Amino acid sequence: MGSATLDRLPVRPVLLVVDDEEGPRQSVRIIFKDEYQVLLANSGEQAVELARRHTISVVVSDILMTGMSGIDVLRQLKEIDPAIEVIMLTAYETIETARQALRHGACDYLNKPFDVQTMRAAVARARQKHEMARDFHNSNETLRALQQEIQDQRVKEEMMRTKGEIYASVLHDINSPLTVISGFVDMINHSLGNASTVDGEKLETIKGDLNKLTGQVGRCFEISRRYLSFLRDRDQAGSDGARVGLNQILSDLKELLIRHPSSRGNQLAVHLLPEERVAAINGTDLLQVLLNLTINALTSTDKPHRVEVSAQFFTESFDLDQFNDGSDERFVNREGFRNNAPVVAISVQDDGPGIPPEVLAKMFETKFTTKAPDKGTGLGLSIVKRLVKAAQGAIHLQTAVGKGSTFTVCLPGEEVSASV
Repeated sequence: MGSATLDRLPVRPVLLVVDDEEGPRQSVRIIFKDEYQVLLANSGEQAVELARRHTISVVVSDILMTGMSGIDVLRQLKEIDPAIEVIMLTAYETIETARQALRHGACDYLNKPFDVQTMRAAVARARQKHEMARDFHNSNETLRALQQEIQDQRVKEEMMRTKGEIYASVLHDINSPLTVISGFVDMINHSLGNASTVDGEKLETIKGDLNKLTGQVGRCFEISRRYLSFLRDRDQAGSDGARVGLNQILSDLKELLIRHPSSRGNQLAVHLLPEERVAAINGTDLLQVLLNLTINALTSTDKPHRVEVSAQFFTESFDLDQFNDGSDERFVNREGFRNNAPVVAISVQDDGPGIPPEVLAKMFETKFTTKAPDKGTGLGLSIVKRLVKAAQGAIHLQTAVGKGSTFTVCLPGEEVSASV
């Protein structure tokens, strides 16, 4: 067999079998010799040494051994690599030994003598849990790298003031998906850490969360690419021909915010249209606009309150004379609004404290914020304004002090038959 062929062979995961008796060691080796690279240890000390020299996925270890006990082996293996999954074996089962094993991180507990089917199932579960833990570790590393990149960008922002607003917008835009990613990673790691086995409904839930996490990482890169393009050519920020389905965006919005810290203690309702409708705007831009507006609404007060997001589709253009600028109302981008039928309107309504007139006049100014310095950047609404203007849309804001506010994003629509 040539070296090129050898290079293409898949690397088999490593299974370590620890037992001071030859018979059980060889029995497990025979069962898994075709699927794993099997390492054998006749003592706990040898097992720990092998773990230091090899990347091990799963360990099958006896509890009662001469010298170092299986519990001590388990504890030291977890110190070397927390992702190693350990299945404990014993011929003398007691409730206390089982509790001790699970308390120190064993993923399963089997009795001697074991049957082949039970052992195969236990090792398969352990391997799956190990691989998922590795995936989440990689996601954590990606998250830390992104956060470090953002921190580096903050330094560059101070050094490149001529491009400061654009870079600050990147930081603000990317913060929402990073918050969701961090929440998913914490939740998934918590599930893995507390579970002796991962299967059935719990496994499906973790798989779903991993898919969402991967989608969030993709959103981070999409936002970054959009802003790099914007840096190269500002005039291409709102490219023609972009369109997106409203129900898809509203569904994504709900998924992103259901675990967002700002939703805790509040009521969030996202209403879909009876049938899919299309807006003429880049999907990432619209999602970012709605994220900013909804998170602002959710954080408008520390008291529990309700936020509702809904959309409407109009077959006739708007009568712009009905929109005014005053102490309780503003209409942004009146002149640049492409008010040709069909038109869509997406509203974010809250029953929070409302906006005083003196604040309303400054709402869409860059870096204006009423939040503490460590709570807000003042970029959210200026980003919303820029993205909506780039799509030739408009923003209508109505507010009443003590009763709440409604932000309505008005956008050109597409005919129902248009493909998304």
